[in-house]
Amino acid sequence: MNATSIPTSPTATTFQRMSTKRVLGAYVAEARGECLRYMRNPGFMLPIILFPTMFYMLFGIVMGKSEGADAARYLLASYGVFGVMSPGLFGFGVSLALERDGGLLTYKRALPMPPGAYLLGKMLMAMLAAALVIVLLLVMGVFLAHVALTVQQAAGLLLTGMLGVLPFCALGMLIGTLIKGQGAPGMLNLVYLPMSFLSGLWIPMQMLPKVLQQVAPIWPSYHLHQVALEAIGVNHDGIGMHVLVLGGFAVVFFAIAARRLRRYG
Repeated sequence: MNATSIPTSPTATTFQRMSTKRVLGAYVAEARGECLRYMRNPGFMLPIILFPTMFYMLFGIVMGKSEGADAARYLLASYGVFGVMSPGLFGFGVSLALERDGGLLTYKRALPMPPGAYLLGKMLMAMLAAALVIVLLLVMGVFLAHVALTVQQAAGLLLTGMLGVLPFCALGMLIGTLIKGQGAPGMLNLVYLPMSFLSGLWIPMQMLPKVLQQVAPIWPSYHLHQVALEAIGVNHDGIGMHVLVLGGFAVVFFAIAARRLRRYG
């Protein structure tokens, strides 16, 4: 009996590569979807906006009048960093933990889109939320606390907030891969609030005990605070080392979190 060969169609054994236009379209669509999803969620946006602005109104404007403009300027940077940390930690950490538990990540992996589009969308969402917080604080600082800022200083603080959220996105992403969804908010608050205090965001670093001042550089929020103070003209010690440390935090946390996502989903 002669062997019969069955021809196979080239399309049955090869996969068509997505064009560059479709890849970019997937990134844009995912980023747009993530930003709209969170911006339309008052349970996410209101705490992020209200906490730093409320604290700045109380301590930087109302109670800070007796301390002069320098206190309002210092607290503008402090509560700016405090507000920037929140969308990075909670926008990544809580949502990632919940979406892992609900199987959304497994579903997204089956979709014909680049794997990085999901994470890029969350990063852009966090950057936009951080920008909104900084803009609101700048408006309050200039028009209510009468803090004198140049355009360059205001732009520097805005840029600091938008880029400074990335290390906290990485930290939130890592925590989101380690814990279950229901425990994520409590665990992130255990990181968020003590780290804010120990970085000199609530009380100036000089007023903290000596031992806490010595260990402060282990927190990314401390380094972002120094960059923010430099941006508005409070510090003049240079930001090169602080920027490098923040970049190192972001790279290390993202690398560990990405490895965990690949292995454990």
